[in-house]
Amino acid sequence: MKKYLYALGCLLLCTLTYEAKAQEEFIWLDPYRDTDERIDALLKAMTLEEKASQMVDISEGIPRLQIPKYSWWNEALHGVARNGRATVFPQAIGMAASFDKALIQDIATAIGAEARAKFLVAQEMNNSSRYAGLTFWSPNVNIFRDPRWGRGQETYGEDPYLSGQMGLHFVKGLQGDHEKYIQAAACAKHYAVHSGPEEDRHVFDAVPSMRDFRETYLPAFKTLVKEGKVEAVMGAYNRVFGEPACGSDLLLEEILRNEWGFDGHVVSDCGAIQDFYAHHKVYPTAEAATAAAIKAGTDLNCGKVYKGSIVAAVNQGLITEKEVDARLRNLLETRIKLGLLDPAEINPFNKVSGDTVECATHRKLAYDAALKSVVLLKNDNNVLPLKKDIRTLYVVGPNANNSEVLLGNYFGVSGHMTNILEGIVSKVSLGTSINYKQGIMLDRENRNPIDWSTGEAAAADACIAVMGISGLIEGEEGEAIASASKGDKNDLNLPANQIAYLKKIRSKSKNPLIVVLTAGSPVNLTEIAEIADVILFAWYPGQEGGDAIGDIIFGNASPSGKLPITFPKSVDQLPAYEDYTMEGRTYRYMDVDPMYPFGFGLSYSEFNYSPITFAKEKLKAKEDLVAKVTITNSGQFEAEEVVQLYLSDYKVKFNAPNSSLKGFERVRLKPGESKEVTFRITQEARQIFDDKGKAVDPKGALKITIGNASPMQRSVELGAKFQTTSVTIM
Repeated sequence: MKKYLYALGCLLLCTLTYEAKAQEEFIWLDPYRDTDERIDALLKAMTLEEKASQMVDISEGIPRLQIPKYSWWNEALHGVARNGRATVFPQAIGMAASFDKALIQDIATAIGAEARAKFLVAQEMNNSSRYAGLTFWSPNVNIFRDPRWGRGQETYGEDPYLSGQMGLHFVKGLQGDHEKYIQAAACAKHYAVHSGPEEDRHVFDAVPSMRDFRETYLPAFKTLVKEGKVEAVMGAYNRVFGEPACGSDLLLEEILRNEWGFDGHVVSDCGAIQDFYAHHKVYPTAEAATAAAIKAGTDLNCGKVYKGSIVAAVNQGLITEKEVDARLRNLLETRIKLGLLDPAEINPFNKVSGDTVECATHRKLAYDAALKSVVLLKNDNNVLPLKKDIRTLYVVGPNANNSEVLLGNYFGVSGHMTNILEGIVSKVSLGTSINYKQGIMLDRENRNPIDWSTGEAAAADACIAVMGISGLIEGEEGEAIASASKGDKNDLNLPANQIAYLKKIRSKSKNPLIVVLTAGSPVNLTEIAEIADVILFAWYPGQEGGDAIGDIIFGNASPSGKLPITFPKSVDQLPAYEDYTMEGRTYRYMDVDPMYPFGFGLSYSEFNYSPITFAKEKLKAKEDLVAKVTITNSGQFEAEEVVQLYLSDYKVKFNAPNSSLKGFERVRLKPGESKEVTFRITQEARQIFDDKGKAVDPKGALKITIGNASPMQRSVELGAKFQTTSVTIM
């Protein structure tokens, strides 16, 4: 018995010693250790092959080190996407039309909470598949430089300041503000100078002027990195100044890490490293491409090149294992920030309940965003709002009863979708005779020429025609399955059959014709403006879009969205699509009057602006410019207005923007109510860039415009309100 007890004691001691030793060896699993110490220990324990396996988007588990499998590729552009049930918010371009920073931060906070809730349940189900993780490749802060780009719908529009501010607040909401953990990881994409054509994105070399590079293409990324502390940056497919974006020392080392101080991880767009040798043909082999990307600073390869080539590249002397470690270190730090190597119970973000997914609060956020995104472009004779007890109402159009147009691209799915027809019907009086026919196909002539709808539509007291396009026609290469140009648009025209159909209704009736348009990009509205009494631009408004549009049409709310991108009259007003210079593009550089200008959008109410006042009318270069204006609701409706501040008339010897948005605030006012709005513009915010890409402080008289649209002649013609004055910079 004594021998038995002695043996048992020895066994127990050995077991405890082994466990203590294992715990000491596995210190990367200890949440109370210093992060660098944890990463150093894990890197030391891994083989080179294991390291390579962790640097691709599907990182396989390493059981011997207790490292779980993880899929880095996840999407959350306007809600958790491609991963089942989630709240579907308006497409990004629609959220940009809200000009509401607080709202987008609340939305991103909600997206992060839903992501955590779904992740926790997925882990219980042993589901580590693609799109079920917490590293989200959103937001897209590329500049929507040309309205033909199919992926422009994913962006926050054409203005670098608006894009930066909306992206910044998305990042803040998604990542949270905990001192140790992040709720989810955001990613600024696609870095940089990336905005079509979709067909050429794997071979294109973007060579903008240094002025455009610094003044237009980089600022939003800089804002997300320096102010938002975004966790990841995604390199684009294209080359920039001859180098693949994911292998560019200029982009990744000189600017991103050294100049801006980025300390997160860099991920390639999917397949971009393969493009180095397969399409760009600037490197001869996969090993050479891998070495170039790793040396430049791309930590994670979405694709398989790294996994198959890192070991070979090291063996060939193209890179060192130390360089591999430097790249992997950034990825491991992100996993630790997410709490993926820690006990779940100590992470406060894991206390979220599954009930948060599509909860009432999040659905209300989706409704508010849809409501604030809709832009009223025309409202002749105050046709809107309609009376709910209108006698007869007719709804037509291919997008009225089509839930596809609520989604855009990169979307989740919801069990609470309200399409536009449903939203209209739910608001109208029970006594109203309301009928619906689709009338026409989306983009082609009817095979059956019999027309039962236009006469009935014309006879109604009002007709609501829901037209436009969908994500099937515009979007990403390969996803817009009805596009003839890989997701891009060859022109800005609506399908010809839609114009002909509306003309036919108009020819039969003088009763109000209300056109609701869905799209993720500008369309040519010159003919529609002649035909329709009302134009409502709805974008792709998310799951609550129908409800919000119904409330706007029947006056439960006033429209307040503003255009985040200029609507040209036609492609004739645009430079060549492939031209990456900004000359002639966007409100900042256009020299012709567009159809509808950036920042424009009507309301049911009227707003007046007081003269602008300054804290100081003469400033030293380093001082902040502080401007104040009082806005008054002089109409009959309680409504929201977006107050916008622009700088212009720069006194410099090189080409400067016509005007530049530098501040905006959304204000809600009751009839007769006034509110003072204050803007503070820093020295850095006032800077512009010369032809060499050098920041310049403008001196002398600087023109300040505050109003409800960009300051151009077309805005004046459409009835926009402005106050303009000057301040002197010494």
